[in-house]
This record gives sequence, C-alpha cells and structure tokens, in this order.
Amino acid sequence: MSTLHEAKWENCLKVIKDNISLQAFKTWFTPIKPIKLENNVMTIQVPSHFFYEWLEEHYIGLLKKVIKKELGSEGKLEYNIVMENGNGQNNAPRTVKIPASDKGTLRNEPVSIPINKDASTIRNPFVLPGLKKVNVESNLNPVFNFDNFVEGECNRLARSAGFAVANNPGGTAFNPLLIYGGIGLGKSHLAHAIGISIKEQFPNKTVLYVASEKFAHQFIDALKNGSINDFIHFYQMMDVLILDDVQFFSGKEKTQDVFFHIFNHLHQNGKQIILTSDKAPVDIVGMEQRLLSRFKWGLSADLQNPDLETRIAILEKKLYGSGIELPQEVVQYLAYSINTNIRELEGALTSLLAQSSLNKKSIDMDLAKSMIDKFVKNTAKEVSIEYIQKVVCDYFDLPIEVMKSKTRKREVVQARQIAMYFSKKMTKSSLANIGAHCGGKDHATVLHACKTVNNLAETDKKFKSYLSELEKKLAMH
Repeated sequence: MSTLHEAKWENCLKVIKDNISLQAFKTWFTPIKPIKLENNVMTIQVPSHFFYEWLEEHYIGLLKKVIKKELGSEGKLEYNIVMENGNGQNNAPRTVKIPASDKGTLRNEPVSIPINKDASTIRNPFVLPGLKKVNVESNLNPVFNFDNFVEGECNRLARSAGFAVANNPGGTAFNPLLIYGGIGLGKSHLAHAIGISIKEQFPNKTVLYVASEKFAHQFIDALKNGSINDFIHFYQMMDVLILDDVQFFSGKEKTQDVFFHIFNHLHQNGKQIILTSDKAPVDIVGMEQRLLSRFKWGLSADLQNPDLETRIAILEKKLYGSGIELPQEVVQYLAYSINTNIRELEGALTSLLAQSSLNKKSIDMDLAKSMIDKFVKNTAKEVSIEYIQKVVCDYFDLPIEVMKSKTRKREVVQARQIAMYFSKKMTKSSLANIGAHCGGKDHATVLHACKTVNNLAETDKKFKSYLSELEKKLAMH
C-alpha cells in the first residue's frame, strides 16, 4: 500500500504524463522518487545535478502547477540530488536539498557540488550528460524498413549493398557505404532500413541515425559548452553511425575536421559507417579532400529515378499497405505522369485519395487526369544552382571553371554575381551553399552580389535586359 507522499506524487505524474511526450516522461520523470511530504513540501529525489537543472529549466512551470493542484496553494517542491562522493570511492551516495525555483528558469546561483565523473559515462549530445552507451536512442524510424523498400533497376546496387551491410556490419568491403541520389529517391529510407535490420539481428550493437544538420548543431553547442571531448567520445562509442545528408557539411571546416577524427576512429575499430548525400563524392563542393577520399574507401552506390515498372510497384505496395484498391489504368496513369521521384509519386497518390474522399467521388480516369494536371503544375521541378550557372555561362560565353575561379575580371565578376542572384531567387539553397557553388564565397559575398545586381537593374537598361533574357531562359527549364 502506497504512503501519502507516494500517492500524491502518483497523482502529479498522471497529469504530467498527459502534458508531455511519452519519451520525455520516461527520460525525465520515471527516474524521480518521492521521498516525503511534510508541511505541504513535497521532496523528490533526482539522480544528478544536471537532472535537477534540466527540470528547473524545462518543466518548472508544469511542476509548480501540478504540485499546487495536488497540495493546494501553499504546496511547494524540494529536490534531493543524489551525488557520488568526490573521492571516487564507492561509498553510499549523499543527497543535497535544493528548493524548487520560484521562477520558470534556472536558479541564478546554482549550488556548487563536486561531481564524480565516471569514465564509463559520456556526455550524450542527444539527451543529457551521464547517460551510458546502452541508453542511446537510435533515432530510427520503424516505418522505413526493407519490407516496404521496393527494389528496381534504379536502386538494386544500393539495396544489395545495404542488405549485405545489415547482415554483417563493419565486416564487408562496403565501409563506409555512401548512398547518393536526388531528392525523394529513397536515400533516407534505405539508411533507416539498414539500421533497423542491424538492431533486429544484433540487439547489443549501438546504432545511431543522425541528420548532418543535427550533428553540426550539436558540435556548435559542444564548442559553446567546452565539451568537445565528450561530444567526440560519444560518437566514437557507436557500433553503427548513420549520417544523413553529409553534403550539409560543405563549407563547414571545423565540423568536417571533428567528423574526420570520429570517422577515422570508427573505421579503424571495424565499426560501420553509412552516409547519404544528394550527389556523388566527386560533385560535393566545399568538402575537404581528405574527407572525400575516405568516403571513397568503401562503396558509393547511387539511387536513380525509378523506371515505370518500379513506379507501378511502389504505388501498388502503398495501396496494398493502406487496404485500398484502385483501377489498374489509374495506377498506370499515375506512374506514367509522375516520373521525377518517389516522394512526388506518393504525394500524387495521397492527393488523389484525399480528393476522392473530400468530394465523395470514386477514383476514375477523369478524376485522376484533373488532379494530375494540377499536381504537376504545382510541383514544377526546381531549377538547380548548377543549371543556373550553366545558363549564365552560356549566355556570356564563359567557361564555368572561369566563373568559379578567383579572377576579378569585370565580366567574370558580373556573371558570377548574376548566377548568385538567380540562385537566391529561384532555389531554396542557403546563402552559404550558393557561395560554396560559386568558388567558395561566403554568405556575405552572396548578399553583396544580390544587392549589386538589384542596383544595376534599376540604373542600367542594358544590364536589365540581360536579366530579363536570362530569366526567360531559366523559366523554360
């Protein structure tokens, strides 16, 4: 039978559980132990000083509400923090009392307590310091598995290599395995599928999927917090590291440098590295040569646009999984009409099913044709930076290498600025990425180029006509 303080805390947890995600609840509230309830003060025990700080920073508002709801307006919260003895001996842990903050943020003067740093615990940039390796979340999406990855001529090599890696991680010649291809062709799906298969076959292996953008942001946080060593050690503990969209590292020298050391450590210790990129290593701009050369140590496998048969198979698999039947002629019409990538193909099918449901119409060829016409117009292919550069260089009769060189000749500088201007206007690329494509310029140079082009267009009629003609050529793409 639970005591009063346990019952009261249990009531608090029920409310908290309804207000945050299940994962957050398991991470931050399941480890808490209620200690006592005296004079309307609930004392809870938390496992570390960092744990206390995290609760104070992120959940103090919620905690105050549930405590006052359960204990009345006079209700208060106090923490008991379990700390190891500073001498490194395995003595009984001691506790330190800290009242809950009156504010929704950290206390202005955190209590200084020596923390015994155990070598077996490494700062986990995904969750918190002090989590052991076994607690690392893989970040894999169970929806993306081998069962629903449709194989075709367009992806056979990549899928076969991925399957081999999944059955023997770190033990094949495919290390690293670099999967590359355009948007929406299934790179991330295949990377997740490999990770999921490894987890199923080798449950003791630590598998981690991380987007390159997330990795770079964690690295910046580690720089700010002076915890670079913890950051590196954490990643070096992985048995399988899956890094998505590695081209995001372009132009980020320090991020590339830290990843270089992590890569070397993992590779030398027989750990599996899986990378995805939107282009082949040879075409990645702004990446250090020593890193690119390592990408080529294993296998680079490309994913191409799916052929008609594969597109039909993808649609049929998706329909079967959803328990929906469509006339074969409609499926074939969809597959014929959308030939760019798998994401757009699945998007078109979803739109068609939504139209049918909203308008209470059965799906026939007429509905499919009217929807596809609109869909194709709305998802017109985005022009690429490379294509813009080619059109601009052709227009001014310049070799593309000259435009990307460091020459300051007036006509070359002008062509380079125009290419930057249209890249910013017509693509979703970042300024840093545009600069990297134009000979390694920084984002400030790109901004200056756009400003210069705008000013010239307002004052120089001939220059304005250049822009107008180029825009028409690019619009025809």
